[in-house]
Amino acid sequence: MLPGSPAQAAPTPAPAGKPVAPAAKPVQPVQPVQKKPGRPVAGKRPAPAGRNSGETPRASAPRNAISLPDEPLPQWRNYELRATLALNGIDDRARLWLPLMQYRDTPWERSFGHRWQGNFETAGIYRDPVADMEVFYADWPAGVAEPRLELVSQFATQDRHFDITRRGATAERGEILRRCLQPTGSMPTDGIARRTAERAIGRIKDPLAQAKAIYDWVVENAVYDPQARPLDHANIAGQLESGRLAGRSVEISLLFVGLCRAIGIPARPVFGLRIDGSRLFACLGAGGELNAAQHCRAEFYSPGYGWVPVNPSDVRKAILNENLSPLDPRLTVLKKLLFGFWEMNWIGFNAAQDVLLQGSAKGALPFLGSPVVETAESRFDDPASGHFSYSVTAQRT
Repeated sequence: MLPGSPAQAAPTPAPAGKPVAPAAKPVQPVQPVQKKPGRPVAGKRPAPAGRNSGETPRASAPRNAISLPDEPLPQWRNYELRATLALNGIDDRARLWLPLMQYRDTPWERSFGHRWQGNFETAGIYRDPVADMEVFYADWPAGVAEPRLELVSQFATQDRHFDITRRGATAERGEILRRCLQPTGSMPTDGIARRTAERAIGRIKDPLAQAKAIYDWVVENAVYDPQARPLDHANIAGQLESGRLAGRSVEISLLFVGLCRAIGIPARPVFGLRIDGSRLFACLGAGGELNAAQHCRAEFYSPGYGWVPVNPSDVRKAILNENLSPLDPRLTVLKKLLFGFWEMNWIGFNAAQDVLLQGSAKGALPFLGSPVVETAESRFDDPASGHFSYSVTAQRT
């Protein structure tokens, strides 16, 4: 039996740049227009159970991962995510960027809106339509004592399943597919990346089977390394040339995405945050303080099926943390399960790479999955630097 119990449970635009009252007066939270929580998602049963529906979400029984679970009826879980941030020792003018969950509702996550308060000068939300991402920002003038912010987001999630017996998904727009075939600064698609992908797929011609072969290759060859430094300007070509395919979820997911793109399969990473415990393995969940719970997954596009979710890094994480041997039947099932399944004890922020922040004077970031603070002189994206403190918690509602 796998440990854990079920607990999983999407952002609406808000007016940007709305001024905040002077520091002498209490700052009132900006109230965005809220979505109607009962609006159904296409192809799914309507309305997540919860506070607004008058029902209590049903808890499903713990699963034995020796047998794959059948696709359940829609079972939405409502959450409130609370993030607090304070700047430390910064006397200059400063700006903060914080990624928000994907603003387009999907059959597995939907947003009910955001509210915020603090002693900032201006704050709001902007959307980057090219990167398909939504970002919260806040500005503090020079000389503000103890710059601080609290941001609360409400949303719902339910598990995401891929069914190989179902075809007929709506075709994706051509410009999105072309974007998901492009190389990036950390993910070249030629040279050793292409040669590796071609060896992984062999003579396989079907795109879905090709992606499965690449997924299997990554699971067999990558190593989950919790001590690896966060991705900066390293790239998958360097990993492949060194023969050491070690990293955390970002590196492993980018390896899968890059190999898919190298042979013409549109693919993208999805950067996000674990928000709850896992019913698969305890190590695949999170609770309490979540400021270090960032987690990257991936998806690829297959004609007729649409976007297919995968999670190779969690297979490698379970192998490490649960000491799974190659012959362990739980590993066999987990490898099969995580090709086409996302346990939604996690929320997706965005799939953007080489990110240019609005209003920034600095260069592009490899991705945006956690807070970034910038002054005229410096940029800080790690709370360990001591220049800002960051706390985030999630609560079922």
